[in-house]
Amino acid sequence: MELLDNLALGFSTAFMIQNVLYCFVGVLLGTAVGVLPGIGPTATVAMLLPITFSFEPVTALIMLAGIYYGAQYGGSTTAILINLPGESSAAVTALDGHEMARQGRAGAALAAAAIGSFIAGTVATVVLAVAAPPLARVALKFGPAEYFSLVLLGLIVSITLARGSTLKALAMIALGVLFGTVGQDIYTGTPRFVFGQRELYGGIDFVSVAVGMFGVAEILRNLENEQTRTAVISKVKNLWPTREDRRRMIAPILRGTGLGAALGVLPGGGHVLASFASYAVEKRVSKRPQEFGRGAIEGVAGPESANNAAAQTSFIPLLTLGLPAHPVMALMVGAFIVHGITPGPNVITDEPALFWGLIASMWIGNVLLVLLNLPLIGVWVRMLRIPYQVLFPMIILFAAIGTYSLEFNAYDVYAIAFFGILGYILIKCGCEPAPLLLGFVLGPLLEENLRRALIISRGDASVFLTRPISAVLLALAVAALVVAVLPAIRRRREVVFTEDE
Repeated sequence: MELLDNLALGFSTAFMIQNVLYCFVGVLLGTAVGVLPGIGPTATVAMLLPITFSFEPVTALIMLAGIYYGAQYGGSTTAILINLPGESSAAVTALDGHEMARQGRAGAALAAAAIGSFIAGTVATVVLAVAAPPLARVALKFGPAEYFSLVLLGLIVSITLARGSTLKALAMIALGVLFGTVGQDIYTGTPRFVFGQRELYGGIDFVSVAVGMFGVAEILRNLENEQTRTAVISKVKNLWPTREDRRRMIAPILRGTGLGAALGVLPGGGHVLASFASYAVEKRVSKRPQEFGRGAIEGVAGPESANNAAAQTSFIPLLTLGLPAHPVMALMVGAFIVHGITPGPNVITDEPALFWGLIASMWIGNVLLVLLNLPLIGVWVRMLRIPYQVLFPMIILFAAIGTYSLEFNAYDVYAIAFFGILGYILIKCGCEPAPLLLGFVLGPLLEENLRRALIISRGDASVFLTRPISAVLLALAVAALVVAVLPAIRRRREVVFTEDE
C-alpha cells in the first residue's frame, strides 16, 4: 500500500501541466540529439543545464532525464534507416535494422525498436520504483568509511567498463579528482590550487567543465571528422509488425529488458554494454543464427529493449546512493546540487514529491516517445540534412549564453573555452572525458568521507578494513581493478566497444 501511495504522489506531481510540458520538451530534444550523430545526450544535457536553474527542481530533473532516455529511442531511427547510429548504444541496432530497411521492412524494424523500448522502459521504471526504496534504507546505515569505499568502488568499476586503455581511464579519474580539489579546503578553508585567482576560491564551476568537456570538445572533434550523411529512404510503410514478427520479438524483448535492467546500474557505459550483450545473447540462443547481420528482427528488438531498460535503471544508484552510473547521471548530480538538494538516500524522505515524480515522469515520457517517434520519422531524417557548420556554432553560442547568465561572470565562459580545448586534446590523445567528469563529481565526496572517517577514528586508517561492509566494498574494488588489467579482459573490452568508437 505504501508503494501505491507513493506512486499516486508521483503521478500527481508528474501530471502537473508544467511537468508534462517539460517532459515532452525533454524527450523531443532527446530524440533529436539521438538522431543527430556527434552530439549525444551528454553534451545536450551539459549545455541545457544552465537554463534549468530557473525551473522548479522536479521540473528541471524531469526534462533532463527525458533528454537522456529520449536519446536512446532516437538513436535507433537513423541506425535503421541510413545505417548511421545517432547514439552509441544504437550501433548494434544498425547491424540488422538497416538490413531490414534495405529489404523494404523498415517499418517492422522501427516498430520493433519502439515497442521493445516502450516495454523495457515501462518494466525498468517499475524495477526502479520497487528497488530504490529498500536500497535507500540500507544506504542510510552507511557511515563515512562505507561511503568512501563505495565511491572508490564506483570509480574503479567505471574504469573496468570504459573504452580503451585502463591506464588512461585511471589517469582521467585522477585528473578529475584533482580538479575537484581546487578551491578552499572543506574543513580549514585554506585555498588550494587557486594560483591567486579569486574566482577559483569557490572551486571550478561544474557547468563550465561539463559544457567544455562534452559540448565544445565533442563539437571540435566532429567538425574535424564530419561524417557523410545521406538519407536515401523511400516512404516507410507497414509500421505494425506481422504476426510472425510479433512472435519472434517477444522473447528477445523480455531477455533484453532483464539484461538491461541489471547492467544499467553498473558505472560506466552500462547502456552500451547492455545492447551489445543482448545482441550476443540473442545470436547464441536463436534457432536461426545465420540470419543475424542479414535482417533478423531479434537483433533489433533485443538490443533496443536492453539499452532503454539500462537507461532507466541507471537512475537507481543516483537516487539511492548519490552515485552516478554514467556521465549523464554525473550531470544530474550537478543539477541536484545547484538546486540545493543533496542526492542520496535522504532524497526519498526529504523530497518525496521529487523522487516519485521523477520516476512517474519516466512512464509518461515513454508513452510520449512512442507517439513521437513513429509518426515523425520523416522529420527526424530531414534533420540530418542540417550542415554541421551551421548547427554547431549555434549550439556553442547557446551554451555560452546559458552559462554566462548563471552568475553574469565572463570567467565561466573562459572556463568553457579552456575545458573545451583540454577535452579536445585529451580526445586526440585517446583519452575519454567521461571518467574525468565522474572523478570531478565524486572526488569531493571521496575526500570528504575519507577525512570524516579518519577524524571519527582519530587517524586510524584500519577503520576501512575493520568495518565489514567497507572491507567488502574495498575487496570488490581491488578485484575490479585486477580484472580491468587482465590481458584477456582488456581484449574483450576492446572488442565490445569497437562499434562504439
